[in-house]
Amino acid sequence: MAKKEIAVVILNWNGRALLEKFLPSVLKYSETAAIYVADNASTDDSVSFLKMNYPSVKIIQNQENGGYAKGYNDALKYVDEELLCLLNSDIEVTKDWLLPIVTLFNTEPETAIIQPKILDFNNKVFFEYAGAAGGFIDKYGYPYCRGRIFDTIEKDLGQYNDTIPIFWASGACLFIRKSVFNKLNGFDETFFAHMEEIDLCWRAHNHGYTTKYTSASTVFHVGGATLNTANPKKTYLNFRNSLFTITKNAPKNILILILTRLVLDGLAGLKFLFSLKFAHLIAILKAHGRFYFALPKLLKKRRVLKQELKESILTSAPKEYYQVKSIVWHYFVKNQKKF
Repeated sequence: MAKKEIAVVILNWNGRALLEKFLPSVLKYSETAAIYVADNASTDDSVSFLKMNYPSVKIIQNQENGGYAKGYNDALKYVDEELLCLLNSDIEVTKDWLLPIVTLFNTEPETAIIQPKILDFNNKVFFEYAGAAGGFIDKYGYPYCRGRIFDTIEKDLGQYNDTIPIFWASGACLFIRKSVFNKLNGFDETFFAHMEEIDLCWRAHNHGYTTKYTSASTVFHVGGATLNTANPKKTYLNFRNSLFTITKNAPKNILILILTRLVLDGLAGLKFLFSLKFAHLIAILKAHGRFYFALPKLLKKRRVLKQELKESILTSAPKEYYQVKSIVWHYFVKNQKKF
């Protein structure tokens, strides 16, 4: 059988119920793609369910649950297609969702990563938290999206019906050329989960690749199906991995940047304290502790990146590096809730 142009790879961990609910839409609307499920050593009956009900789906069985980052790194070694779609198991896709993506890749060889419009599965006229209409980042490393800044989510009124360069694409539905994924050595496995896609896109940006958003393709995401925002573990991973990301990838001298972030994180911790969310405060403290422990290795990764780039983009801050200096200032002080 001839190799297909694009592969849709769904990472699964004990998600039989999600596969049962959302896999049918993927199969129905992805006739031109090879469909894979990469199972992260599930202990439920996900694999037997797939074998019995969806024999056309290719199953990759990882030996351990290494989270999103290692899970995909391990699985994609067994995927031959050049164009990859990394798709969460809690996403409903739509008719012809792949066509605009493949067309964009084929007509723009410099475009390495693409994100579709991501709407809320449970309230389909609103954007979804994880990605919305494309991601950006501020000078201090805080990510935000068109259509979602912190906890403010916009209604989809067609305001982001376009195709534009963005800084990062959501890992909920991320398209990438396999050649680029391999050149970047995939995801950083120390992240486990959360923000590893921002780190990947930032590294791609530093290597000169373009990441784009297109509204010509739409998917609906449940969000939080694996780890919701109320879980302190998610707070820990987000704060830790954000510090990891800026240390590895941010331009210029990072000392002042890191110190500023640590102070801003401290203010976030005080907010959790006054809100009596003690578990989240402890999560931030643990994230900072882990960051200090990992700092020597992070700085080594930064040096490796600079050596790879030769004339390093890390010594300058191109204008597309961030859209606003501080999204925290715009949102909490100036009360600007939309992109």
